[in-house]
Amino acid sequence: MIKETPNPPAADDVSPYESIDSKKLHDAADRALDHYLNPSALKSPVARKPSTMFLVAPDLKDEDLLAHTCESLAQASVMASDFAGYLEGPHRHRAMAIQQVVMLAELAVNRMLDNVDVPKSAPRS
Repeated sequence: MIKETPNPPAADDVSPYESIDSKKLHDAADRALDHYLNPSALKSPVARKPSTMFLVAPDLKDEDLLAHTCESLAQASVMASDFAGYLEGPHRHRAMAIQQVVMLAELAVNRMLDNVDVPKSAPRS
């Protein structure tokens, strides 16, 4: 009896780097495996520098930040409610749900504002 294939079969001479695309795919696969199996390999030793495009002044008081946040949330709540007025059906329900979440956040910020100790200002003469 004659075998049709050699014993063992000849290995294909295939490199994972045959083309630029295959190298990109191989690198992406390595990154994906590192993400799940070795997360410490992805962390770079250089600290990430946050963007300064939108910067909150570091000397602002907590009460001022909370007051601004409360006003922003109130405006977002009104906008979502107005927008929901133009919608119907499930889209309206989603917009109203967003408005409710914003309103709940506004209530939480209001509670925080109530709990903030406001320093007593010096009496005016």
